Formats: sequence, structure tokens, C-alpha cells
Amino acid sequence: QVQLVESGGGLVSPGGSHQLSCAASRRIFAIMGWYRQAPGKQRELVAAATSGGRTIYADSVKGRFTISRDIGKNTVSLQMNSLEPEDTAVYYCASGGDYRSLSDYTFVEVWGQGTLVTVSS
Repeated sequence: QVQLVESGGGLVSPGGSHQLSCAASRRIFAIMGWYRQAPGKQRELVAAATSGGRTIYADSVKGRFTISRDIGKNTVSLQMNSLEPEDTAVYYCASGGDYRSLSDYTFVEVWGQGTLVTVSS
């Protein structure tokens, strides 16, 4: 069973930048990405990267967040810029081979433990 270990959560000021990282215990699936869940809200896709080099972003983060994937090292990172209080959430690293996961988080096969990002002054 693949394990995903995240790092990088913390407190960030509005307008600031922050980076999340995720490492897989072994070679992972076609899709690796980040989801987030804010209090009282449904878990949602933030960004994903496929093994073919395609990247997908939620409309709310386009132009602010960048996902990077190193297939050889089994890692994925999320660079977050111009952070807003609305970005406050638990961020989860995720992986799987089912492309339905890009629109429905229930199709994700492996989850990390989650890391909290709080954007506040």
C-alpha cells in the first residue's frame, strides 16, 4: 500500500506564500495532487498533475498556485502565492489512477494524513 506523507502546513499572512510537499513511499499512480477541505465545506480538488504532464487547477487558485511533480522521486509539491483567508483549509495529498477523481474526490485511492494551512493576520 502506497503511503503519502505531507509537510509544510502552518500559519501564513494574507498575501503571503507557502509551499506544501508530499512524498510517496513508492512509485505512485497516474494522478497525484492536492485537495482541501475547509470547515463546513466539502473536500475539493485544488490541483493535480498526471504522469503525462497535464496539470489541472481549481478556478479559485488558477494563477496563484502551482503544482510540481517529480515522477522519479515520487514527490509532488504545491506552491501557493497570494494566499487569501479563503484558502484556509486542511490540505490533503492524494493519488490514484481513476481520472474521475479530478471531479469527484471519492475516486481518490490513496490519501495523505492532511496538513492545516491557516491564512490569517
